Order: sequence, then C-alpha cells, then structure tokens
Amino acid sequence: MGRHAKPSDSKLRRNSVIAMTGLVPVGLVAAAATTAGASPRSLMGAAHHETEPTASSTDTADLANAIPEAVAAVQTIMLEPEPAPVRTFKAAPEPEPEPEVLHEGPLGIPGINYAAYRNAERILAEKNPACGMHWTLLAGIGRVESGHANGGRADDKGNLFDPVIGLPLDGSLPGQAVIHDTDGGVLDGDPVYDRAVGPMQFIPTTWNQYAGDGNGDGVADPQNLYDSTLTTAKYLCDGGLDMRNIAHSTKAIHRYNNSMAYVANVLAWSTAYSTGIDPSPADLPRIH
Repeated sequence: MGRHAKPSDSKLRRNSVIAMTGLVPVGLVAAAATTAGASPRSLMGAAHHETEPTASSTDTADLANAIPEAVAAVQTIMLEPEPAPVRTFKAAPEPEPEPEVLHEGPLGIPGINYAAYRNAERILAEKNPACGMHWTLLAGIGRVESGHANGGRADDKGNLFDPVIGLPLDGSLPGQAVIHDTDGGVLDGDPVYDRAVGPMQFIPTTWNQYAGDGNGDGVADPQNLYDSTLTTAKYLCDGGLDMRNIAHSTKAIHRYNNSMAYVANVLAWSTAYSTGIDPSPADLPRIH
C-alpha cells in the first residue's frame, strides 16, 4: 500500500458534498434539497437535534445522501435548454390588381373612350339584355357629340381634363329650343338657361332622370366618360327599344336629338366602327 493512509468513506462523502455544493449557489441547492426531501435548516447547519447530535446520526446520513441528488436536480434545471421560440408567419399580401391596358379602338377611337363604350355595353347586357346595346352605337354618338371628348382628353378614371359644356339654349340658333335654367347652374354653370353637358351632351333634366354610375365610384358625373356613356345607353334603351332593330335604334337616336341628319351621322359612324371603314361624305349630311 502507499505511504498515506486511505481516507475513510465518511471523509470521501463529506469532501464530495463540499465539492458539489461549491458548484452552485447555496439558495438553489437548498431549494433542490427540499424537493429531494431534505430539510433546508439541516442543509444550512441550523438543525436542532434532540438526540445524539453527531456526524453519524440518521439526519446527517440522510443529508449526505440527499445533497448529491439536490445538486443533480439543480444542475438539470440550470442546463435545461430554453424552449425554442414559436415562429409565426404572416400571410403574403394579395397582389395588386393589374391596371387595365387601354387599347385604341377602330378608326382611332381613344383608348379611354373605347373602354367606356364597351363598359356600358357590358353593363346593359347584364341589366337590360333585351335592349341589345352595342358599343359602336354609343361610339357613333360620342363621335358626333364631342369628337370622343376632344380626342380622349380624360384621366384613367374617365374624368375629363376640360369639361364639355354646350351653348346656352336660349333660342338664338335656328331650330334651337329655349330651355330656361332647371338645375340652378349646378351641372352647366348657367343660372339663366340650361346647357348640354358632358361628352355625350345631356341637358340637366335628362341627366338627372337617367344618370348612371359607369365606373362604380358612387358618383354619377356628366363630365365622366364612363358615367355619361352608361347614361346614354340607358336613355336609348328606355321604353323597351331594341337596338338590334334598325327602326328602334333610329327612333332612339332621333329622340336623343330631333334631327334626321343627326341620326344619319350617328348610324354612319356606328357602321364604320363595326366594319373599320370610314364613312363617305355622302353618309354624313350636315347637321343643322
């Protein structure tokens, strides 16, 4: 054997306890020891023994056995990994709707006007299919009334850059009716006589009766291409007329403007837009 005596088992246990308790804070060891069944007061050396307070007592033996278990419990708590954070994912935003690409219509119809004429046809096909409205008829009126809003001078919502307002209806021109103000100048800016307004040229009383919201913005504006075109379609179809019947369409256009020369011009341009062939001068009589 060696020169030094082998330490007793009790010393080894005490040294082991001291070494292990030095690894962690006393408070945590006490808490863990309590969990393991040991008395915190015994752990801190504050226990009062009623019988034989010696190192070999039952309490001391129990404490010596409990401390390694307590230290192991504390180490387990200290080394236990933090729970992984819960990752949440936001739904990808809905893509923005693609803006409508405006294509020029037949014979140079501006893109915004072309879109407005076809939009009115679509709405009438849903709400009044018996009318048989075709966009070329609306384009014929738009061409004669305002040259397609002076060449499509409107923004992408159909709002005109410059309002279209007709002459005062004061009877100063041959065949012109006299119509005194009916809207307080709200639509036409004239508090004395009415004037036709917008690219499709409505007098205020007719507009207020048939006004339509063609672009779905909640407002019916005679100076908006979508609104004025839809209103024209509604007016032409009134009374159960069918635009696929030439007699009905002629009657509707004549009601729009009490001039057969006007009717001839509108029908000539409507046919031209359907065929892609410009009307001849003979098809466009002078409108008085």
